[in-house]
Amino acid sequence: MSERMEAVRGGLPERMQAAVLYGREDIRVEAVETPHAREGEVILRVDAALTCGTDRKVFRRGYHAKMIQPPTMFGHEVAGTIVELGAGVDGFALGDAVVALNSAPCGSCYFCEREQENLCADLLFHNGAYAEYMRVPARIVARNMLRIPAGMTMAHAAMTEPLACALHAWEDSGARGGDTVAVIGAGPLGLMAMQLAVLAGCRLIAVVKHDGQAALARELGAAEVVQTGVATDVVQAVRDCTPEQRGVDLAIEAVATPETWQQAVAMTRNGGTVNFFGGPAAGTVVTLDTNRLHYGDLTLKATFHHRPEVCRRALALLADGRFRAGMLLSGEAGLADLQQLFHDWKGLKTVILPGGPEGRIKA
Repeated sequence: MSERMEAVRGGLPERMQAAVLYGREDIRVEAVETPHAREGEVILRVDAALTCGTDRKVFRRGYHAKMIQPPTMFGHEVAGTIVELGAGVDGFALGDAVVALNSAPCGSCYFCEREQENLCADLLFHNGAYAEYMRVPARIVARNMLRIPAGMTMAHAAMTEPLACALHAWEDSGARGGDTVAVIGAGPLGLMAMQLAVLAGCRLIAVVKHDGQAALARELGAAEVVQTGVATDVVQAVRDCTPEQRGVDLAIEAVATPETWQQAVAMTRNGGTVNFFGGPAAGTVVTLDTNRLHYGDLTLKATFHHRPEVCRRALALLADGRFRAGMLLSGEAGLADLQQLFHDWKGLKTVILPGGPEGRIKA
């Protein structure tokens, strides 16, 4: 080990504060052993982590079948500073500000060879962002850790992972400038899809629930807003916003209920596309009109997760300032606030600063 590594390793505290999930709605902030970098790994000082709907599901269920079995640290939307380098790490240096994505594909399986890395047979997931320090596995370092451009806030950079999911869905849907696009749902991912539609020059119809969501959608550039608690027939209300009531060119469903899946199909024009973007619970079943699908010549898609190249485009979009990341952030909090934040979920993202106000560091 080099003298530089010894100095960095010696400078880290033996123990750190971390949020540990013990089970259903049971988060405890504890002092745990500070990790150290093994070969190919890095240790980040976590400068900003974001709350996420997936983490809230984990909180409510007490586990995640693919990613998390308690007791464990969790959280996966993160930006930080490299404070320790393992042997063999190339392309990064101590002090680099980086985004560590929450997964990395193997690069050699059937799906990876077909550029479907989001379906990788050995997709490596990683959690642990709700802590002062975080170990980044070697595969993520090599395949899906990105240097943050100068001047970009850590909080905005930490949004790379969810935006990559939304961008993947958007690109997968094949919309063209001038298309009319309906987005159902105004959680963070739905709001991201709305922004992407507007940035692409599409006419946006936002289907939302609350007045606050309606206001956000309008501020993001929605041409029309349909509120589910106001419209007696959501599908007809959307169709009424299109020429000759023909329906939208693309419907992106970001709620994940059978009702909204059916609405998405029903509001889409003949020859149009539906993307079932919201992640439903296992075992969820939906009934669709097969006559409508066939004779309407509809394209149905469902986009999952992200791919490394999409993550890079998402970070670039955040960095150039066109994407209004700040509108999706509701404030800042510490590790001790996580239990209450997830219990009293408000829908937008909160920036978690594990080290306190100094977490507002810029890259």
